[in-house]
Amino acid sequence: MYLEFRDFDQTLLKRPNDGNRDIEKTVGRIIDEVREHGDEALREYALKFDGSQLDNLYADEAEFREAEKAVPENLKRAINHAMRNIRKFHEAQLPSGEYAETESGVRCWRKIVPISRVGLYIPGGTAPLFSTVLMLAVPASVAGCRDIVLATPARNGVVNPAVLYAASVSGVHSVLKVGGAQAIAAFAYGTESIRKRDKIFGPGNSYVTEAKKQVASVTSIDMLAGPSEVMVAVDSSSVPEYAAADLLSQAEHGKDSQAMLLIRAETREEAERIHDSVEAAIERELGQIGRHEYMLPSLSHSFSFPVYSDEDLVDAINAYAPEHLIISTRNPEEILSGVENAGSVFLGSFTPESAGDYASGTNHTLPTSGWARSSSGVSVDSFIKKITVQQIDRNGLEGLGGTIRCMAEAEGLEAHSYAVKVRLSDDR
Repeated sequence: MYLEFRDFDQTLLKRPNDGNRDIEKTVGRIIDEVREHGDEALREYALKFDGSQLDNLYADEAEFREAEKAVPENLKRAINHAMRNIRKFHEAQLPSGEYAETESGVRCWRKIVPISRVGLYIPGGTAPLFSTVLMLAVPASVAGCRDIVLATPARNGVVNPAVLYAASVSGVHSVLKVGGAQAIAAFAYGTESIRKRDKIFGPGNSYVTEAKKQVASVTSIDMLAGPSEVMVAVDSSSVPEYAAADLLSQAEHGKDSQAMLLIRAETREEAERIHDSVEAAIERELGQIGRHEYMLPSLSHSFSFPVYSDEDLVDAINAYAPEHLIISTRNPEEILSGVENAGSVFLGSFTPESAGDYASGTNHTLPTSGWARSSSGVSVDSFIKKITVQQIDRNGLEGLGGTIRCMAEAEGLEAHSYAVKVRLSDDR
């Protein structure tokens, strides 16, 4: 059995806990070293962790040219196709400043400005996540960020060519050949070669996540991303092979990923039949694809459980608040209407989670570990600030002044009241 079949219980919705005090201490030491020794510490850690002797911390033009030659033409076309869709979706998110005349002579609006300096982190672990380059760099570019630096580990001094190519076409200004907690520390505090970032984006392993957590008091971060996860909602109309493929595609992200199967059925016997059909499909598909070393541990802490009404289905979804939610039932739009907590939703039989991971246009940098209850995924909004502006003429202040003075005096803030009084008593 790959997915344990259990009656629904809130305890099943708990994520695997990978908290580790040793990681916290190790990351703290790395951050302190980078703060104290700057570039020297980055070079030492690059040699220690990545086997990279870095004379130059940044990828140079020659490396970009070599990367472009190394990336197969079909992959370049795929990256550019995906980038066009991602750019189109994110350009549609660009806001305009809101304007309101709250009363005569009182105008209020918001000025939209990009975050100036952003740092994008791209892991260099079990798979080269060039798709994440697009998901972070494209909205940063669309937002108009003027200094976009990407950090990624260089193995033996070499950055993955697809990562460099994606960076070159998506708006990245420079690529820092440093990874891990030390890259996050450099983004947060700056070094001789790296200007402090205003905001840090991107996923990573437990060390990177811990580093983002520790520097969040000195620079903004996108989110604390935990292990990737999916919830797949099915019923008797669903195709077992599709559900199995979606579960496995999530499980292959890592050993700590979680893939949950939510079965809408009328009876327990029907739910068990659906579960068994998906289990059989998982067995067949495991025989055709690799990365079992990640999939099997992931499936070992994943579950399958039945619900017996649409209301219970929606309640289970909202209680889990999945990063990815696939609704592959006979009425996906009706189920979606009740969904409040999810990072990204995929409707119907022909909408695999991998479409959102790569090329449909939506962003795949999403809240995990239940943060979808209160957070959204990365978007253009993540890379902009909204500054409130107001302008009041004399007539407007005359109409509003009494209210301001009354409230200020009730709070004991006399100077606030006087700031109105002095203007209205001034004949200039």
